Amino acid sequence: MAVVTVVFADLTGSTGVFESLGNVKATQAITRLTQWIGKVCKAQNGQVVKSLGDGVLMVFMKNMDAIEAVTEMQRIHTERIKNWPGILKMRLQVGMARGEVVQQDGDYFGDAVNVASRLSDLSGADQILGNDAVINELPAESLVRFRSLGAIDIRGRVEACMVYRVEWQSEVLTDFFTVPASLSATPAPDQAPKLGAIALSWLDVQASFPSTDSPIRLGRDADSQFFINDPRVSRLHARIVWRAGKFYLEDVSSYGSWVRFTGGDAIIALRRQECVLLSEGEIALGAPFDDFTVPTVSFRFPLIGSGRSALRKRTPG
Repeated sequence: MAVVTVVFADLTGSTGVFESLGNVKATQAITRLTQWIGKVCKAQNGQVVKSLGDGVLMVFMKNMDAIEAVTEMQRIHTERIKNWPGILKMRLQVGMARGEVVQQDGDYFGDAVNVASRLSDLSGADQILGNDAVINELPAESLVRFRSLGAIDIRGRVEACMVYRVEWQSEVLTDFFTVPASLSATPAPDQAPKLGAIALSWLDVQASFPSTDSPIRLGRDADSQFFINDPRVSRLHARIVWRAGKFYLEDVSSYGSWVRFTGGDAIIALRRQECVLLSEGEIALGAPFDDFTVPTVSFRFPLIGSGRSALRKRTPG
């Protein structure tokens, strides 16, 4: 077994390109882009394992080679498509994971491959997501900036995965960035707080729930503990559960949920998945945040003992 950094780089928006250009020209355009991704990979001492339609699977023996490759991909590609027509823009989303893999018949297998694939799916356009092993291997003098998105459940894994977003844009500066020296161990279970509370609000609907009310159901069903009357919201759209001293959002909807935290622009897209609610922020239900009409639930964590109030204003229909 070898320890490598696995990278999945996928192109978003390819469906619209096929509709606009037709199958032949769209296939040619996507092929040129995936071949270019492969060239950047090889220039940074990586190996292209295989192309998967509009995506590429790569492995790197050295972690920093992988970081430099994916940040170069994002910088060059983002600049290149600035003047492209919107319908033709295919943006990059990248997932990375470092760990042991098994090579067999030219392919790679292992937990790191599965995690990198899932993080690629979870990442948004122009984003790079990596697991904690990628971040922990950064040298102390590294200038790579990143932000913790917390523990996210990965399909097929028993334990949640600590996920980080690599900030490749040179102009991005935020107090939420973390440096390797400041990484601390996850608190032991017996150190976790035993009780908590979460306050939710949408339009004039407000409610505050203690952790003992977990799971808290959000949805269009009249029996939901937090009722949201919007056709894009599933009858049972999401649950907020209290586990190991933290609140988690579990998406169980047809169209997905999106989470962002106050003070940053990182967005976590969930489709039948969950993420930890690290700090106050917002949840978009049924459509991403760039749809200004999407029902958006704000959440925060009031002090325990402030009591519970639940105001439900239900619109007929």
